[in-house]
Amino acid sequence: MSETHFGFKKVDESEKAAKVRDVFMSVASNYDIMNDLMSGGLHRVWKKFTVDLANVQRGEKVLDVASGTADLAKAFAKQAGPANVWQTDINEAMLRVGRDRLANEGLATPNALADAEKLPFASDSFDLVSVAFGLRNMTHKDVALAEMTRVLKPGGRLLVLEFSKVHKSLEKAYDAYSFGLLPKIGKLVAKDEASYQYLAESIRMHPDQETLKTMMQTAGLSNVEYWNLAAGVVALHRGHKPA
Repeated sequence: MSETHFGFKKVDESEKAAKVRDVFMSVASNYDIMNDLMSGGLHRVWKKFTVDLANVQRGEKVLDVASGTADLAKAFAKQAGPANVWQTDINEAMLRVGRDRLANEGLATPNALADAEKLPFASDSFDLVSVAFGLRNMTHKDVALAEMTRVLKPGGRLLVLEFSKVHKSLEKAYDAYSFGLLPKIGKLVAKDEASYQYLAESIRMHPDQETLKTMMQTAGLSNVEYWNLAAGVVALHRGHKPA
């Protein structure tokens, strides 16, 4: 049996998806408020930067992987048209929250319960694929990146917004916050300390900026570049599928 990381723990690969699913089923109802509390609202700035860089045009086909509560899908739906933006998530609770949120705003986007490692779409289908704060939870990140590249049209672009490697000067303070304060906020607000302990651990196990850049290139993307946000707490990577 092959092992992988679930936070700092090692688990069998076959168990990870279910464990991640349990985490997000637990936090789904408090996901947005916890994001605001954890980041001081900065997650909204990071997502706006992503949307601006995506530069989605009317009529373009967009896939938002691990869409969650649909912050990116909402913005893209307003730009491309709701019918052109697919939401997918492996977690039914999170997908439901995002779907209902958009429906309440009159944005009826198509959605699918789907594993990012086995996307249910034809090759060369989308002008843009995005994934925000979802890649680090995937068991085989290389497989997921290859799948996202596969469904891109030639010339299409992949945007990956994810926690990354913070600048060395901030490491001690960031660790103190992540492992000391963050789980306590999760316990107080979401009534779930363990899930936010996992969050802190999963960030540390995620590939750093240069490693992820190389992984995207290996998946078949070209012109891969990244932008550090909040001193590297988060990084936005962008790559293009060769035309």
